[in-house]
Amino acid sequence: MLLTNQHPHNKSIMVSVLGAPNVGKSSMINYLLGLDLSVVTKKPQTTRNKFHCVFTVDHTEVVLVDTPGVHRSSMEFNKRLNEQAREGTEGVDLNLLLIDLTKEVLPQVKDFLDLMEKELDRTWIVFTKTDRIENAENLPLDAVFETIQELIPAAEKYFMISSKEGTNLHELTGALCDAAQPGPHLYLDGSVSNKNERFFASEYIREQAFQMLKDEIPYEVAVLIDEFKDVADKGQDRQSHISASILVNRPSQRAIVVGSKGSMIKEIGVRSRQKIEAMTGGKVHLNLHVKVSPKWFKNNFVLEEIGLPRAHNSARVWRNKS
Repeated sequence: MLLTNQHPHNKSIMVSVLGAPNVGKSSMINYLLGLDLSVVTKKPQTTRNKFHCVFTVDHTEVVLVDTPGVHRSSMEFNKRLNEQAREGTEGVDLNLLLIDLTKEVLPQVKDFLDLMEKELDRTWIVFTKTDRIENAENLPLDAVFETIQELIPAAEKYFMISSKEGTNLHELTGALCDAAQPGPHLYLDGSVSNKNERFFASEYIREQAFQMLKDEIPYEVAVLIDEFKDVADKGQDRQSHISASILVNRPSQRAIVVGSKGSMIKEIGVRSRQKIEAMTGGKVHLNLHVKVSPKWFKNNFVLEEIGLPRAHNSARVWRNKS
């Protein structure tokens, strides 16, 4: 039943966005939303938490559940990332499984299903990165899709998109709106996510660290918000005071993140502050610290704090003695 304070023609649909790391999930979501909500870098495994991304077309609310890329790893941290992806399929109306057209298709599908450890319900296949394929429209994807349907019986249709060029994304949006069912909207106050500004502040800081740092260091970096306080003096614009800790695994990594005379941490701070200010619409005072937290990715307290609870196949994890 529709709520009395909502339009009688309101519709909604909740959709999980699934796939391997670096397949283009966050890029597609940001294009559909029209803003850079989900962090995007060239490095795989950038997304670490599942969260809602919301946009509305006319009277239709589309809730996209962004999820980490599923991948093979025996590390506790990675097990929890995969669990976030599995949980992202719970309670949704539809799954979008993204497949990278620049790689072999069927091995991607088989590997994904093996790692998910569960059958998918109603699913649409989304082939991504068509801008990197010459004459992508001539690919024999009808036959490929028939084989995918043997692996995923619930697969209904497929789309070919490019988030870089926007190719066919309007068709995907229209199909999502057509598939939505009459019902109340979940986000009535203009919210674009179920996560708060504190969460996205940490994400934007981590995004800039990923983009600035080289090699394997970003994967041993986490960000914790120590303080997020708004100062709203009468007659003045909003100001936010944020203090955050960038966790690294080893002292040598701390030196790299800080940089020569503090140059690296300063640049990460400048870039992060610009994105956070675009989100809050006010001035941001950002204070960053780099802390060495040995094996933080095995520390249950840290993993819980960054939003990664235990997975169904979690091992016993190292804990602080305090």
